[in-house]
Amino acid sequence: MANFMAHPEQRHPFEETPVHANGDTTVLYQGRRITLEETGPGNRLLVRPEDLVRVTGFELKPEGACYKSLCIPVREALFVDADNKRWFDVTAFADLLDQAWVADTERRVWSFAEAPAKRSGLLTGAEAPDLELTDRQGKIVRLADFRGKKTLVVTWSSW
Repeated sequence: MANFMAHPEQRHPFEETPVHANGDTTVLYQGRRITLEETGPGNRLLVRPEDLVRVTGFELKPEGACYKSLCIPVREALFVDADNKRWFDVTAFADLLDQAWVADTERRVWSFAEAPAKRSGLLTGAEAPDLELTDRQGKIVRLADFRGKKTLVVTWSSW
């Protein structure tokens, strides 16, 4: 008789395993898996305001929910009072940002795409990393040599 515990790859493929401890909530965001021991009731992702930065990278400040220099004004409607506690509605915040998300509310798992507001700022004022290539005459050309000038880099591959 085979010892299936010694070979986890031979376990039954349809055997359910818990995502997290009973009562916890899991958030999948930017390749991270965040486990929250406490979330608010209902079918929305309600987190403690101090957990927002851990879940989304946005930090609540007087000027709003901020990620680096980007600050989004926060309306009172994003806060929910339930179970004698104050919660921040992450799903409503994602909707405000046009951020895609899906949820398995029965298992308490949420997955969020990158917030478009965070993505759009990456190209504005961004600086390409320096690279160097050898041109067809054997001369080394560095991207840094073109700083301050409009430069078009065209790449091609035969694969």
